[in-house]
Amino acid sequence: MLAPAALPGESAAMARPGTHNVLFIAVDDLRPQLACFGHTNMKSPHIDRLAARGTAFERTYCQQAVCAPSRASVMSGCRPDTTRVYNLQTPLRSTMPDVLTLCEHFKTGGYTAISLGKIYHHGKRDDPRGWSEDPWRPTGDWKGRGYLTPEAQAIAAKTDQGRGPAWECADVADEAYPDGALATQAVETLRRVKDRPFFLAVGFYKPHLPFNAPKKYWDLYPEDQIDLADNPFKPKDAPDIAMHNWGELRSYPGMPEKGPVSEAQARTLVRGYYACTSYTDAQIGRLLDELDRLGLADKTVVVLWGDHGWHLGDHGMWCKHSNFETAVHAPLIVAAPGIQGGRKTRRLTEFVDIYPTTCELAGLPVPGHCEGISLVPLMKDPRREWKTAAFSQYPRGPVMGQSMRTDRYRFTRWIGKTGGIVATELYDHEADPAENVNLADDPKHRKTVEELAAIFKKGWRGALPR
Repeated sequence: MLAPAALPGESAAMARPGTHNVLFIAVDDLRPQLACFGHTNMKSPHIDRLAARGTAFERTYCQQAVCAPSRASVMSGCRPDTTRVYNLQTPLRSTMPDVLTLCEHFKTGGYTAISLGKIYHHGKRDDPRGWSEDPWRPTGDWKGRGYLTPEAQAIAAKTDQGRGPAWECADVADEAYPDGALATQAVETLRRVKDRPFFLAVGFYKPHLPFNAPKKYWDLYPEDQIDLADNPFKPKDAPDIAMHNWGELRSYPGMPEKGPVSEAQARTLVRGYYACTSYTDAQIGRLLDELDRLGLADKTVVVLWGDHGWHLGDHGMWCKHSNFETAVHAPLIVAAPGIQGGRKTRRLTEFVDIYPTTCELAGLPVPGHCEGISLVPLMKDPRREWKTAAFSQYPRGPVMGQSMRTDRYRFTRWIGKTGGIVATELYDHEADPAENVNLADDPKHRKTVEELAAIFKKGWRGALPR
């Protein structure tokens, strides 16, 4: 029912297991603020090049906007209320010891499954049996959280968890920082496994804090050309529970313990985020170049995803950790042999769809436990009818914020442990795409709230395409 006939120039049959390799690229904290998604702030020519070969999913949503839960959801194909991973302290296998993860599925299906960099949040502890060899993470001359300059290293040495400044601009080669070393390892790995079916997962660390990148990428963004968020304020009538104090950024030396960052700090943070994105983009380019050089591009499915979005001062917040559009909206690009590239779709899609999509494109069966659906039909017909809603969530202590994105609205309910509704949010993306006004308590929108509440009650199963 969900698979239309192949369009002209597309393969009618999917690949047999082992016919198509998979290059699975994760990018930490990447906003969909890319040229291929219609934005010009950041320079990302290599990600854009991948989009020209594949499908850019313009409205993809993660299931929870923080690293460990989002990655657990992608790799298990299940939503947070199934994985029970809601924080950074819970490895996936501690809650779902028997789940067939994406990498394990490929491994048992005859692929060499390799993890380089940050795929899961917890490395080996998340999925020790899911890989063909031990997960690899880069090492080098950096100290603490990836610092190269003596000044930053000295600060990091005095703090917990190796936190130094929130940014660093060192005049060094790409390989001096972790993501450059990671790209080199990935290129070498492609050469090593090129003659056998592979599932190669490469997880880049930037643009996650701290914003450390070689100087040449900072130079792409002159400070006087950096624009700041035009809505650095709490949304009108938004409940306090929807907001957060961006403790992740505040934990870095030099950041204010309370109150906003200065305008100069905000400008440097945005500039650093952009620089790190362009730095990672260049490393992704190295992988795509190597695929081409080895003659593997026509045999390899490429999946690129950022684990969630990131606040850059909008709503007066930084980091992720919310249910606002900026935090849960994330990039997803899929390129596959036999399917026309250069396409975009604005249909609602979710990170739980990545698992079944990757399986179908590579020719593996989709396990029955998956809580998403394959996006292959949408890649072939980007305008076809699809999901009516996408679902995300974020906990605040004992209260869970359950958020639903429809074509026009974002509807969020904060629900206590006993099931009581603590607060409600409603944002009209047709009139207010930045989510600056909460309409939930406006009598004029009472009917809309009731209609969305009925859709919300049906959950993700009720939103599936018919």
